[in-house]
Amino acid sequence: MMKTLSSISLSLSLSLVAMATPNWPTQRGPHFNGTAGEGMKLPAKFSPTENVVWKAQVPGSSAATPVVWGDYVFVTAADHEKKELHAICLDASTGKLRWSKVVSKGRVHLDDRSDFASPSPVTDGKRVAFFFGTGELIVFSMDGKEEWRKNLIPEGGKYFAFQWTFSTSPILSGDNLIMQILQRDVPFHYGGMSRGPEGATKIPSYLVAFDFATGKQSWMANRPGDAVAESLEAFTSPVLSRTADDGGNLQLLVAGGDALTGHDPTNGKELWRWGTWNPTKIGHWRLVPSPVAGSGVALACAPKKSPVYAVDMKTGKLLWKSEDPEVSSDVCTPLYHDGHFYVLNGEYKDKRISCIEPRSGKVLWTGAIGTRAKIEASPTLGDGKIYFQDHNGKVFVVAADPKKFSILHQVEFGDRSVRDQRCSLALANNRVFLRSQKTLYCFGE
Repeated sequence: MMKTLSSISLSLSLSLVAMATPNWPTQRGPHFNGTAGEGMKLPAKFSPTENVVWKAQVPGSSAATPVVWGDYVFVTAADHEKKELHAICLDASTGKLRWSKVVSKGRVHLDDRSDFASPSPVTDGKRVAFFFGTGELIVFSMDGKEEWRKNLIPEGGKYFAFQWTFSTSPILSGDNLIMQILQRDVPFHYGGMSRGPEGATKIPSYLVAFDFATGKQSWMANRPGDAVAESLEAFTSPVLSRTADDGGNLQLLVAGGDALTGHDPTNGKELWRWGTWNPTKIGHWRLVPSPVAGSGVALACAPKKSPVYAVDMKTGKLLWKSEDPEVSSDVCTPLYHDGHFYVLNGEYKDKRISCIEPRSGKVLWTGAIGTRAKIEASPTLGDGKIYFQDHNGKVFVVAADPKKFSILHQVEFGDRSVRDQRCSLALANNRVFLRSQKTLYCFGE
């Protein structure tokens, strides 16, 4: 009974905080679904010179989403010249530096597509956690004091058993910090480097939870997959959602290894599993988009122009899959708001965004964004507006209107001095936070 009451309490507290918070505490916001807290007033129009509250320089590139809590903004950076990984805190009101820590020195990437600073931080307003693709997990107090640190690379290895530069973002559930590590099951060599612990015969994929205050391990659960080779690899992050918008059980959703799974967030136990979108065992189908859920439906985007799949969170059974090739996502994580999914296809021709009913799969509309550049930043939503940017740093604002598609604003930022733009926008405290690689902008009316 105590365990049941604890689970109910966690679910209710998560719901209340998510609805009321003005913060953006995780990669996908307070609801874990790309949507900001209610009641904010966010600008529809902004530019490098319009509605700028402040802008600040950061020492390197990153694909991480800024995380905001009150007067604190947390970002990561990979300084490719100095070969340093940074954990950074700025003042949310002024953009002034509060503190910056060099968390490691040495290699900052394994390929030319991304770097080890891609995972987003997470905070509860008492402390903040940073994870890097090097395996370093570091927790700081809000004023920058290091509280604990762990490296999740298995003994005997230098890198995860991952072909590309590893990334996944931590989340918080109650007192626990939860991580997922979905990787290949055997070591291999790629790019002249060993991936995974040398000599290992079986490398696990798993979920692990640590007490956020102490770093003590709370639980660990294997999360196996029957995929092969690169298809075992996932850049996804776990998310929390309830089995109904007005209540229901809280579940931890994990996508990767050719499967979507639901877990008990108090112990990692697998509750259900759906798969697969890859019945022929294609070996290069790594997964990038994280799952998203709403109306009791969990959505998973299969890779490489494949369909989107919707699964009932109570039964673990497939409800529908998309039939229109426009409704697909190889990289962008969809969002959920007010009874609708919004799926951004950053690969399709002039790029498309679709509004979909969760339980039926009915596509209410699909709109053309009108950019030739790829889109790999995930959409975020607040105050009736959907925000995202393309690789060239062009930012789009689309109306979150299930009745019709309309672009409210588009503006060039165009900072390609370091890398393509992949950062999602954060929406907090009536402000829009945009990471344009070495510059962090704060916009407001």
